[in-house]
Formats: sequence, structure tokens, C-alpha cells
Amino acid sequence: QVQLVESGGGVVQPGGSLRLSCAASGFAFSNYHMKWVRQVPGKGLEWVSTISALGGSTTYADSVKGRFTISRDNAKNTLYLQMNSLKPEDTAVYFCVNTVNYASKAPGTPAGQGTQVTVSS
Repeated sequence: QVQLVESGGGVVQPGGSLRLSCAASGFAFSNYHMKWVRQVPGKGLEWVSTISALGGSTTYADSVKGRFTISRDNAKNTLYLQMNSLKPEDTAVYFCVNTVNYASKAPGTPAGQGTQVTVSS
């Protein structure tokens, strides 16, 4: 059974930073590409970033490019998202999702509860 547990969210001022983590279990983590997606209340899921299975390739939505960095530690079955220069429009619940399609920007169906990020002064 796929289990993805997101953590690291919180309340931060504009311009601040947060590091999200996603602990994965129940599947062969290193065989899957991983993505971060986010959801603003009342809106649909939005793709944020994807990292390839071995971590050699990454891709980002234009809205976060240059501010967010996705990474992974396959020895720890953990995915990360370093978020810098946060903006109020980054406020959302963030989810991690596993995928076999690196190029797809579809958000997929999150299996976890997500972690809330609130950017506010």
C-alpha cells in the first residue's frame, strides 16, 4: 500500500523559506519519479515540480522556477522541496505524488494528507 506522509509546512512571512519533506513507503521509491503538487482551497490541484527516479532531472512550474528546489534521498525514501523567497500566492496545501510519467504535468491523485503552507505578513 502506497504511503506518502508530507511534513514541514507552517506559517512564514513573505520572502521566507520552508523545507517540505515527504516520507514514502509501500512501493519501490527509487523506481518512481516524484512530484510536488499543491491545492488552494476552492481550486484544483496545481503541479509544482517533478524529479526523476534517480534524481538526475528536475522540472518546475514557471510560477516557482528559481525559487523552489526539488530533491530526493533514495536511501531514506524521502522527497524534499526547498522553498525560498515565498510569496502569498504560494499559500496552499502541498502534496507529494509518485508517477511513472516524468513529462506529465498532470497533478495526479495525492495519497497523503498534505502539509499546509501559509505565507502571510
